Formats: sequence, C-alpha cells, structure tokens
Amino acid sequence: MNSKELARKRRHKRARKKVFGTIERPRLSVYKSLSNIYAQIIDDTKGHTLVSASTLDDEFKDIKTNKGNIKMAMAVGRLIASRALSKGIKKIVFDRSGYKYHGSIKALADAAREGGLEF
Repeated sequence: MNSKELARKRRHKRARKKVFGTIERPRLSVYKSLSNIYAQIIDDTKGHTLVSASTLDDEFKDIKTNKGNIKMAMAVGRLIASRALSKGIKKIVFDRSGYKYHGSIKALADAAREGGLEF
C-alpha cells in the first residue's frame, strides 16, 4: 500500500471517531477506486447497510468507459438519493472516507443533495 492510501486511511479513521450513523440519521459512506465509485447508507447502531449504489449497478452496465469520473459520481449521487427517499431516509450524515471534499466526492454529495437528501 502506498503512502497516499495510508494517509487517506489515517484521515478516515480519525474522521470516523466523530461521524456516526444512527437510525434517524444514517451515514452516507463513499469509496472510490480508479475505475468505479461506490456509495452506501449505513446504520452504525446495527451495522447494516440500508441502501447502496455504485457504478457497477445495472443502470450503468452498458457504459464501457471509465466510471470513476465526476459525471458518473453525479449519477451515483442521484441514484442513492432516489433509493434512500424510496426507503423513507431523508436526513443523513456524510462520510467522505478520508478523501478531500473535491472533484468526484463533491459531485456525488451535491447530486445527493439535489436528489432530496439533507446533510
């Protein structure tokens, strides 16, 4: 593991001490790889994933290009917001997983806000 990834994991560990998802306000956790982006809404009291979305879902299977970019992050943000609202989840806590709030992470968060999530 390179030093950049180790630094991200350290930042994520530090942030997770403060960010905790409850049943009233579950946690929206984001992970990105070089080729995909993943988002899941988690209830930390039970340790269950309530809703998830990623660029590997069926909605995006016909796209053959890189799925880890800002355009795809916005699509995943809109998708997770619609799935959360259908399950009755409106208020969440955002967990950026140690990534800078910039680029695809910011695009996903903005698209989720536009989709109706409050954080």
